[in-house]
Amino acid sequence: MSRLKLDQTQALFQRAKAVMPWGVSSNFRYWGEEETPVITRGQGAYIWDADGNRYLDYRLAFGPIILGHADPRVNQSVIDAIANSTLFAHTQPLEIEVAERLTRMCPGVQKVRYANSGTEATMHALRIARAYSNREKFIKFEGGYHGFHDAVLFSTAMSPVGSLGSHRSPLAAQNSSGIPEVMRSLIISLVYNDLEQLERTVRARYHEIAAILVEPVAGNMAAIMPAPGFLELIRKLCDEYGIVMIMDEVKTGFRIARGGAAEYFGVKGDLMTYAKSLANGYPLAAIGGSNEVMSAIEPGALAHGGTYCGNAVGAAAAMATLDILAETDALEQIHARGTRLMQGLDEIFTEAGLEHEITGHPAMFGITLQPQVRPIRNYRDASRSNPALYEKLAGGMRQRGVEVEPDWREPLFLCAALTPADIEETLNVVNDSLKDVT
Repeated sequence: MSRLKLDQTQALFQRAKAVMPWGVSSNFRYWGEEETPVITRGQGAYIWDADGNRYLDYRLAFGPIILGHADPRVNQSVIDAIANSTLFAHTQPLEIEVAERLTRMCPGVQKVRYANSGTEATMHALRIARAYSNREKFIKFEGGYHGFHDAVLFSTAMSPVGSLGSHRSPLAAQNSSGIPEVMRSLIISLVYNDLEQLERTVRARYHEIAAILVEPVAGNMAAIMPAPGFLELIRKLCDEYGIVMIMDEVKTGFRIARGGAAEYFGVKGDLMTYAKSLANGYPLAAIGGSNEVMSAIEPGALAHGGTYCGNAVGAAAAMATLDILAETDALEQIHARGTRLMQGLDEIFTEAGLEHEITGHPAMFGITLQPQVRPIRNYRDASRSNPALYEKLAGGMRQRGVEVEPDWREPLFLCAALTPADIEETLNVVNDSLKDVT
């Protein structure tokens, strides 16, 4: 197999390095001195690099592209909106329409405020929860990723398992320099899907706990699903002790169901955060929740705002995206393609005699190779696997024109532009690539 021609890509990357740290705008985009891609175009389920190499895209900008790249319906909605300008120092009608749509689609959402990214949405949700509960600490789960703000960059999937302490008594492991040490004192880190540990901790420390922040599907640790009763227990404990349940739906919102995880699992948070699939790649995020908890937002009492919150570009894109998801079978198509892909991958790995586990939902799922613990229930379990083998497999797939995240912790995302032929091509590529690495 000959290597891809990447002369123009490398030339652009060198230019980027001259003016941007490591040549990227997000650390997650850096793959190495010779491997970091520069992408110039996307259409449907495909992207093209600066040398014209085409890739079937299962990264989808880390998940936002739910319909497909450059969807003409979404783009036209944006074009129509920006003809009337992009931003005002006032509310504009599209904000209202999107909020109305969210309250209809998403169980538990009665009021909405906007942000511009998932990071902003979880940051504001924590502030709302603290104001409502008059408490400061919050529970997060190991391996859970909730954005780049200081409060949540502890014990994520970037943390070495050895830094997390014992399963019985987890430690909050800081993931970055530059975070004040005092932030650690506000976090209670627990093991995902450990119901006994969760209940024991809450009953002992409820008077300190403002919120329980949870990804209903643990997106950055191979899309691990919640154990039976896990989300229900969080809901029960929050109701019992006046704690705010924050469902981080940045990845699951509008992807695993039209109403997100709250619809899919039948468990509503007091607050839900949305971003990625909300606007098919345009910048918009939202915090939605109950009237009671959202009433904590009050001018002069609880600060929430942002110059670009509810901008016309994002709102127009969201309106078109949500309309398509609500009124067509786009999600059913995604789920059908994902089901076929998951089944096909399982058959390939099984035939090759390769131990594996495929976790998650057909719209977003992870692959763990040679796991030492099965079933995988948490980040500690998933980490006991062979990430180097997965990275080699991903590299071989990319050389053959199928792009997945080379890091096993990030799931494959599917979009509505995928065809049955794309899925079969992917399975053939996996089969061929697997022969190279095993």
